[in-house]
Amino acid sequence: MTATLHYYGAMNEPARITIGPMMEEHLESVLVIERASYAAPWKREHFLHELTSPHSFPFVALRDGTLVGYVCLMSLFEDAQILDIAVAPDMRGRGIAQLLLEYAMSVAREKGAELLALEVRSTNREALSLYERNGFVRSGLRQKYYEGRDDAVLMEKNLT
Repeated sequence: MTATLHYYGAMNEPARITIGPMMEEHLESVLVIERASYAAPWKREHFLHELTSPHSFPFVALRDGTLVGYVCLMSLFEDAQILDIAVAPDMRGRGIAQLLLEYAMSVAREKGAELLALEVRSTNREALSLYERNGFVRSGLRQKYYEGRDDAVLMEKNLT
């Protein structure tokens, strides 16, 4: 299962985003985006675990063959969770996170999930807005969860 989004990039040049399974050969590019996106980034071992876990479904977004984002989904029975999602800093604001999120929701439904959960840093206004636009509701708060400073907003969406 793959998905494609067409949009116009720099200088109105058409670009194509394709979503497909994350593979080990993607990890160096994934790690570059991860380190640019998070103060406490996942390590290579975290992503390797996602690649081998039977309940994990990691995907990458490729723009004309270049890795520009990824999402790690975990789905077990009726519950699913987005564990990690990021887009390359220079590619943000182009609908790539939206496509990754839609793809993760579709896969979660396909796997039988009824509820999709995630957590997001309370200061990440862009991500909060994206999730709320997609029907996620705030379901809780973990105070000082990130580096002992920022709160984590717990969010969920009913998939049925």
